[in-house]
Amino acid sequence: MSSASLPIKRSFGQTMRKGAWWAYPLLVFLVLFAFVVYSTWAAFQGEHYRFGNYLSPFYSPELLGGTESFYGSKPSWIPDWLPFSPALLILWAPAGFRFTCYYYRGAYYKAFWADPPACAVGEPRHSYRGERKFPLILQNVHRYFLYLALIFLIFLVHDAWKAFWFTDTRTGVTSFGIGVGTIVLAANVFFLGGYTFSCHSLRHLVGGKCDQLSKFPVRQKTYNCVSCLNRNHMVWAWCSLFVVGFSDIYVRLCSMGVWHDWRIF
Repeated sequence: MSSASLPIKRSFGQTMRKGAWWAYPLLVFLVLFAFVVYSTWAAFQGEHYRFGNYLSPFYSPELLGGTESFYGSKPSWIPDWLPFSPALLILWAPAGFRFTCYYYRGAYYKAFWADPPACAVGEPRHSYRGERKFPLILQNVHRYFLYLALIFLIFLVHDAWKAFWFTDTRTGVTSFGIGVGTIVLAANVFFLGGYTFSCHSLRHLVGGKCDQLSKFPVRQKTYNCVSCLNRNHMVWAWCSLFVVGFSDIYVRLCSMGVWHDWRIF
């Protein structure tokens, strides 16, 4: 019995696939590029990141440089010509967690590096070094960025809780309430929590190094929960990316007076 094989297209971009295979990588490129540009711009602003009881997630926790930061205002020894923003002190941690994410690796490998641009599409290179060589071996720090992301999530939960408490500027009385910003920041915690707790590294952390999970009921239930979330890790990744960006936009525009935060009650 004879067998036939399809010719292999090795030139960059060549393929026997039909349809717009390039559409998804292009969309990923545009979305990620736009987010990187905006988040970088927002991080360097150093203003309009707080509105009343709302704090932009790009600046949480506010360690240094703000009126309500943990360690006070900008130190005098930092020269005025040096760009400074409270976001620059902390944004590297959540950015590193997302950049080294197993899902986003596949996304931007295709969209930015064309490695490969799509399944069965010719690549611009003929060798594959994997992630065991520099610089891609640095992707393995993802598990450590996960630990930082879990800590940051606690601060975001605290910020969402504070978003439920409004202080009357006339009387100084603080009372419980819900505004549109409250919902936005609460949604940010929900989606970032789903993205973090669906992480592949967390799945390995709670269930790895164990040959028989049934002997450890608590670990097994935790592993099953993370695995359930992990099935939709891509959805959590994109939703959380959009919501965290919109959260900063919402707080920023409210602080600038462009948008008015509508109080539901």
